Amino acid sequence: METRTVVAEFIGTAMLVLFGVGSLVLAGDYINALGISLAFGFTLIAIAFAFGRISGCHINPAVTLGVLLARRIDIRTAVQYWVAQFVGAIVGAAILFLLANQVPRLQTAGAFGSNGYGGRSPVGMGAGGAFLAEVLLTFLLVFVFLTVTHAVPMVGAEPIPVGLALAAANLIGIPLTWASVNPARSFGPAIFAGGDALGQLWLFIVAPLVGGVLAAAVHRFTHLHPAGRAEREEAHPPPATGPWGRMRGGHRPEAGGPETKGPETKGPEAA
Repeated sequence: METRTVVAEFIGTAMLVLFGVGSLVLAGDYINALGISLAFGFTLIAIAFAFGRISGCHINPAVTLGVLLARRIDIRTAVQYWVAQFVGAIVGAAILFLLANQVPRLQTAGAFGSNGYGGRSPVGMGAGGAFLAEVLLTFLLVFVFLTVTHAVPMVGAEPIPVGLALAAANLIGIPLTWASVNPARSFGPAIFAGGDALGQLWLFIVAPLVGGVLAAAVHRFTHLHPAGRAEREEAHPPPATGPWGRMRGGHRPEAGGPETKGPETKGPEAA
């Protein structure tokens, strides 16, 4: 089971980088920020429907950190997820790099869908603003993820709001920093871009992780606060037996009362 989850995170992250970042590298001039944002969101939704039941489809170290702090997974599982995500991002970026090199006059050095601030930001945003933007955008993504999911597997319609949150984060973040909100998504392309992309990579690893921590803290207050206990107890009612094994109503389960459907006790009149 652990092998399946790790492989799912590896493949999922590779696909997100290949198709999400690929939309920016290969088709950015044709689909613009809106199209790139939708490509990221739709790709995440598709991958989550494919792998959500296996690993929960984090495919993002910041999401894994938020899930770890929410106590849904242990540290050993989190480390396995992180390794799979970063390796998957490198493989996805490598495949995209090979594909991009087949396109004539396509520039990959120094860019290649990597994130940046200052002169590498579309609007020239400085390091401080870029850090704050990445923290807030990652907070949105991780908070939505923690809110709509209630266990490790991602089931039902849960992938849809998570994918929409990623699309919204990209819509806002692409003009600012080219939108990371995912350390693995930034790590893979930066390796092949080189130069300043590697020099600025630290921000797009640290800031999303800070956003994940903030999201876990707020989620714990809003959804795991004592005020929400009544709602949880209603969803998971107490067991039928009370203290000392008595059934509610005063009978013991072994007494053969009507609650346990045991044999009927006969009195003297029935003899």
